[in-house]
Amino acid sequence: MTRKGLLFILLALLVGLVAVIPAAAQDEFVFGMILVGARNDQGWNQAHYEGGEYVIEKLAEAGVTARMIVFENLNPVVNPQATVQDVAASMADEGAQLIFTTSDEFEPATLEAAAQLPDVTFIHTSGSAALETTPADLFPDLFEATERVAPPANYGNLMGEMEHGKAIAGCAAALSTKTGSIGYLGPLINAETRRFVSAAYLGARYCYEKYAGGDPAALKFEVIWIGFWIPTPDTLDPQQVTNTFFDNGADVVISGIDPQDALIVAGQRREQGDDVFAIPYDYEGACDTAPDACLGIPYFHWGPKYLEIAQAVLGDGYVQDWEWTSPDWSDINNPDTTAVGWRNGPALSEGAATNLQAFIDEMIAYQTDPANEGSFFLWEGPLNYQDGTVLAAEGEKVDPLKVWFLPLLLEGIVGDSTLE
Repeated sequence: MTRKGLLFILLALLVGLVAVIPAAAQDEFVFGMILVGARNDQGWNQAHYEGGEYVIEKLAEAGVTARMIVFENLNPVVNPQATVQDVAASMADEGAQLIFTTSDEFEPATLEAAAQLPDVTFIHTSGSAALETTPADLFPDLFEATERVAPPANYGNLMGEMEHGKAIAGCAAALSTKTGSIGYLGPLINAETRRFVSAAYLGARYCYEKYAGGDPAALKFEVIWIGFWIPTPDTLDPQQVTNTFFDNGADVVISGIDPQDALIVAGQRREQGDDVFAIPYDYEGACDTAPDACLGIPYFHWGPKYLEIAQAVLGDGYVQDWEWTSPDWSDINNPDTTAVGWRNGPALSEGAATNLQAFIDEMIAYQTDPANEGSFFLWEGPLNYQDGTVLAAEGEKVDPLKVWFLPLLLEGIVGDSTLE
């Protein structure tokens, strides 16, 4: 072979290698995860982060290499200058085809980012921009009707039906309280947090009467809002609020914030000899923070739905949706199918665990009965708002979207329903 021929072959091989490298790179599926807190907070953010890890693991089993780009602590304290739009643009530059934004206040910025990056699919957790129904459609006396602006086609919403998990948490608290006083450590006030507090109250009231034999009218259930999902210089100190609950007679505190401050305080108080407990939130492993004080954990499992969305993006493309996903009622702790689950904590007594399981069985029976399709267990009249106005008359089931957009706390709950 001549030197010229050999050179031609080498050049051909080199061109072939250059052509192969981009093709191999395209085989990697890249997605982004924007978190309001730390990926290891033992709460909301860790649950999302591990949902992303689930996607990587399951796609690998299917022969697809995936990489997750994570931006954590997008909040006014740690990263005051960071914006969802800028972070999303950076992720897109790194090849992200799908971006999850995982805090309710991210919704307006996520909508802007989706409009700016039409080739990237955006999934916003807990929002409702992709839902055609508006609060004014359901509560015309409370909300002014405005023209709905449809979100970009590459934008969708996802949320788990944590109302069930919060009801279980309320029941566990009611089965464990000796003082008849339960505190709820709230983040900020909006429709999501109002419905979670109200769901916990309904579970507590029901179990306090049916299983604990108490007077539901005598049960004290109070919420104090710190002002945000995580503690900042502008919020109340969640540990101080938890101590206030305990000092004022509550012996169980249910947490609604991202980190596990309530459980930390309960663990400290138990070490001092106080007979108090807490119920953390969000992350399946949260009880590890203070096992002796933990009654149980209502948790999100984002992995299965995140995987489904990733597969859609990889395949024929994601079709815009607003999804409010329920537990797998055949097994609420199935790691490959459920969106919301509950784990008993080490501090839950044997008797309380037995009664709690009976309550969960009631919930499952209700939710799997076709006659109850489109309604939530315990969300049935008579139910009033905190100000005494009627939400549901005797025997009337509450429309789930009225639960979603709940404008006020329920009657019987102590604490603010709206911002001053």
